[in-house]
Amino acid sequence: MLGKLILKTIAIQILFCFITKPSLKSINTYFFAPPPFVHSFCQINVLENQRKCCTRKPLTILSFQTNYLFMKKCVQSNPVVPIQQQWLMSVLALVPQSLMEGKDRQLLAEKLLGEIIRDYEMSMRRCLVRNVLVKPDVKGLEDEEEAPLPLSPLGLDFSRPWHNSFIQAKNKILSNLHILHPTMKTLLDFGYAAFSTCLIVDFSSFRLKRPVDCESLKTDVSLSCSKAEEKILNTWYQRVISLFSQKAALNGVKLDQVDSFYNCVATLMSNQLKELLRRTVEAFVKLFDPEDRNCLPLFKMELILDEKKMEFYPSFQDLEEAILFIVSRIGQTLQNIQTVHSWLMGDTTTLDTELPNHVIVWATSTLRKSIRDNLEGPKEYFENYVERYGWLVDGTAQARIERFEAEEHSFDEYTAFIDEFFTHKKEILSLPEVARFPMICLNCEDLKQGLASKAYTFAKVLMDRIVANHREENEKLARISYYMIDTSRFS
Repeated sequence: MLGKLILKTIAIQILFCFITKPSLKSINTYFFAPPPFVHSFCQINVLENQRKCCTRKPLTILSFQTNYLFMKKCVQSNPVVPIQQQWLMSVLALVPQSLMEGKDRQLLAEKLLGEIIRDYEMSMRRCLVRNVLVKPDVKGLEDEEEAPLPLSPLGLDFSRPWHNSFIQAKNKILSNLHILHPTMKTLLDFGYAAFSTCLIVDFSSFRLKRPVDCESLKTDVSLSCSKAEEKILNTWYQRVISLFSQKAALNGVKLDQVDSFYNCVATLMSNQLKELLRRTVEAFVKLFDPEDRNCLPLFKMELILDEKKMEFYPSFQDLEEAILFIVSRIGQTLQNIQTVHSWLMGDTTTLDTELPNHVIVWATSTLRKSIRDNLEGPKEYFENYVERYGWLVDGTAQARIERFEAEEHSFDEYTAFIDEFFTHKKEILSLPEVARFPMICLNCEDLKQGLASKAYTFAKVLMDRIVANHREENEKLARISYYMIDTSRFS
């Protein structure tokens, strides 16, 4: 296409070289008409002068303008490679999602993409004109300035110094990791068969069990981890040892590559065990997913009255430590497994199967947030108890009774005050024995009995006070009666 354009341009330039003031008819006559029949020497001279005038006339400014504008139009009419759709999608992906939501945002995005497409095509055509044509320095073309070609960014190094080191590292990996050795494939198959469908601890039935207390949970998880480790050592690990005990396991491995081969084996085994531990931790954390509480474990807690204070047992801190203990206990599993090479050589080197720190940090933070959210309900329930009956245990009731006794009150006022305590006792005993929440089964019986006992104790104090007052009053009346009898006897 470029060759055709050049030929076309040359032809146009040749044509414009002959376009001067003579008309096209004169040119046609000059090139194609038969020579005129001249009768005199004067006519010959006139014709010769006309020919010289035509050939010596310089190219005019108008010719340059017309030539440049025509060729520019031809260049600009050439098709431009369209912008790739994936570029537009990449640009759109950089826009924050919050700005893409709302009324007419989709229409606005399409409008902006259309503007980008138009700017791209215009820039491509400008660049094409600048690369193909050189604008002549003549009058009339001042307004035909094209934007300069983009300059290369300063200070950027487009060399590839990393390429050689990358190739070297790649070759070193291929020579040392032995990733294509047949024994490695067998080892991968062993790991997939043993670990793909199992976890260290089976969490599927946690929700189906009765509410569990913290100590029982820790004991059950520890027992499950011990059993799982024993099973893995007796099945998967024995198969691995049996595999590498055969001479065929080292087929094709040079003597100077034996250490790197066994290092590769140790790395592969470590990755398989780490993945098993990671999946187990993730499965446990998933139980506390706020979007799905069907598998959330159910923990047993109590509200108790400890002397003069109402509180949870176990405390929130104890519950959190028990839940986080499970993550820690899973991470302690499978930490003392020998490498194949050390087992064969009688050494004590173990596999690196420690859980990555970022997994532990993620699990801990996620569980703590979930625990806080799920304890909001029990906390509000507890605060309701404190608000309604806290005065029975914080000294307020005792102070009221002492103040009441210090004052003089009638028998009816005493009975009304006593009835108040008996009413509270009856109300407390009528409250639910167990309050159920998504993660907590809260037993309130101990607190109910303690508060009811407190209310009864205060009522009994008032009743004893009435009895004492009546006894004192009766004794006083008796003394007066005896005195009156004695007086009447001697009168």
